[in-house]
Amino acid sequence: MLRRQSEGNGVERERLAELAGEASAQAAVASTALAALPDLDASLAVPTDLTAAAFFDVDNTMMMGASIFHFARGLAARKYFTTSDLAAFAWQQVKFRVAGKESHDSIRSSREQALSFVAGRSVEQLVQLGEEIYDELMADRIWSGTRALAQMHLDAGQRVWLVTATPVELAQIIARRLGLTGALGTVAESVDGVYTGRLVGDMLHGRAKAHAVRALAAREGLDLRRCTAYSDSINDVPMLSVVGTAVAVNPDAGLRDEARARGWEIRDFRTGRKAARIGVPSVLGAGALAGAVAAGMAYRRRDRS
Repeated sequence: MLRRQSEGNGVERERLAELAGEASAQAAVASTALAALPDLDASLAVPTDLTAAAFFDVDNTMMMGASIFHFARGLAARKYFTTSDLAAFAWQQVKFRVAGKESHDSIRSSREQALSFVAGRSVEQLVQLGEEIYDELMADRIWSGTRALAQMHLDAGQRVWLVTATPVELAQIIARRLGLTGALGTVAESVDGVYTGRLVGDMLHGRAKAHAVRALAAREGLDLRRCTAYSDSINDVPMLSVVGTAVAVNPDAGLRDEARARGWEIRDFRTGRKAARIGVPSVLGAGALAGAVAAGMAYRRRDRS
């Protein structure tokens, strides 16, 4: 009975991961198409290598720390919730991650709470906040080495996409500011420009990233054997495994071992001090910090009572 239930849960998770990947790819293609419409010189920017592309994870790969954590800090500074709420919840999540006791269901519950925070808010409002917070807290945290790798692909006429569990709107801001092609990210459902508080599928994490890359490749006519993927996390092995070339960037211990076993290239742009400094955001980067927004819900409820 328990085995059948476990298998059923696995099938459902895979279905949600695939749905998340498809939704992310659809959003990515739509975003880049809209961005090109007003650009009269867009034809000049068409990549010359149409079947190859590069896919970059964001947290601790392209950016120092977790993008959702920096975003949450920006929201706290704007009194969406208190910094003490943020710190308390962050520490709780660190303990869960370090102890290895955070289950898939607990992560999903945390993220659903975060989604209920944005429910009823406009997409336009969150995008505007994302633009401001990128300038304040993210622009100076881009790894120059990873950025140079992305530029190498652009210079070769290839498209470059970010692939991240962070909300797709924030991911697209980061991609645009870096001059990249676009981004695959978690898609929160919206109706008439207002968030409903539900996900489309699941978070773009783990296997969902692999589904997103495959879906985008099918839409864009990419040959995955000619594509390259970059990540710091063992959780991204599914994405790294679907392309012809995988590169571990600033890898965690699990990915470093996996990369060595598979003969993948390893790039590490950290010094010992930097690695120690970003250790906590790295632990939280798998999406646990999305729950920090949930702390804001509690603050807002308390403030209204």
